[in-house]
Amino acid sequence: MNTNTINSLTEFLEKLASNAPPPGGGGGSAMAGALAAALTSMVGNLTTGKEKFAEHEIEVQDILSKAEVLRLRMLELVNADAEVFKAFMVCYRLPKNTDEEKLARAEAIQNAAKQAAEVPFEIAEACLTVMKLAERIAVIGNQGAITDAACSAILGRAAMRSAIYNVVVNLKLIKDNAYNEAMYAKIESMQLEAEVLEKKTLATTDAVLG
Repeated sequence: MNTNTINSLTEFLEKLASNAPPPGGGGGSAMAGALAAALTSMVGNLTTGKEKFAEHEIEVQDILSKAEVLRLRMLELVNADAEVFKAFMVCYRLPKNTDEEKLARAEAIQNAAKQAAEVPFEIAEACLTVMKLAERIAVIGNQGAITDAACSAILGRAAMRSAIYNVVVNLKLIKDNAYNEAMYAKIESMQLEAEVLEKKTLATTDAVLG
């Protein structure tokens, strides 16, 4: 890891630990998701090009490619989550002296709340995809790195659950019942799938470890 990367991560953690509003739980979830993706990539990189795993080379390369896209996207979502929070706060500072201003302010808050829900929802979706990749690389990848696949699945699920809480807190502000119902249904489905994926990955890991 180069010095610039260390400084960048240190700066993020210092901001996260401070009393400054962003980054917060959403950004932390995205960063954790990026770490989960990086662990899946690590197992892939320890597998690809090795004769022992040649029969799975194409699939491993595909997993590697997808994991790297997800890792980079989640780093972008760290910033995206901070930006939607800032935009949300701007809405609360809009004037509310007249009926027209009150109406415009209320509409702006509703739109901002949806944006603030959708960014952590994308983080959660990305984490679930990482878990799918981790589950598969645990099966076909280098068993010498099997625990790293397990860590990816565990961290991915934790990041996903954290992101979902950031979705829910914003849904509580949204008055669009149809929108909320659709989001809650998706969240429930994702949580069930993530639980299964984590169990499968850990079962594979435990079988290898004996």
